[in-house]
Amino acid sequence: MNKAILGRKLGMTQVFTDKGTVVPVTVIEAGPCVVTQKKTLEKDGYDAIQVAFGDIKANKLNKPAQGIFKKAGVDAKRYLKEFKLADTSAYEVGSTITCGIFQAGEKVDVTGISKGHGFSGVIKRWGSARIRMSHGAGPCHRFTGSLGASSTPSRVLKGKRMPGRFGNDVTTIQNLDVVKVDEVRNIILVKGAIPGAKGGLVYLKNAVKVR
Repeated sequence: MNKAILGRKLGMTQVFTDKGTVVPVTVIEAGPCVVTQKKTLEKDGYDAIQVAFGDIKANKLNKPAQGIFKKAGVDAKRYLKEFKLADTSAYEVGSTITCGIFQAGEKVDVTGISKGHGFSGVIKRWGSARIRMSHGAGPCHRFTGSLGASSTPSRVLKGKRMPGRFGNDVTTIQNLDVVKVDEVRNIILVKGAIPGAKGGLVYLKNAVKVR
């Protein structure tokens, strides 16, 4: 990746283009982020920068985290994230990354943690069909159904779609359009929906598979 930034999902709204077309957008508070560490190929084996986002009181962090910010000489932040950029020469410890690194019309990939739904059945989790509601079907309309053959292979095959934990996964949406960048308010408007609930942490990077 060439550029990336941490942000927070604020919600969704809609904007109008110059032609009067309605565009659904997600509002992201992107940055400002501060560089807290710089990894080098000679010392660490790879090139990357560690950035921090979101103000927090220092006494709410553990000692190792406090040490990171103290060594960098910056205020304590809530989130830390490493980005392996193609070129890190433009960044130094203490420098700030703002939403201005992106421009309207660019393609970005947005990563976040999807909404958690807890333990869910096969209809909600996998979209399975419900059996008929009458003619002696019994009280099993939303059950899983058959799990496989009996004598052969006498076990449930791996990958069988069954009830279980649903959501709360790291999810990436690719090739989203940047509709508008507001550097004054640190806001980026991205066309379409992105993973996560309101207030959730997300990070944006330039699209890796532009189409």
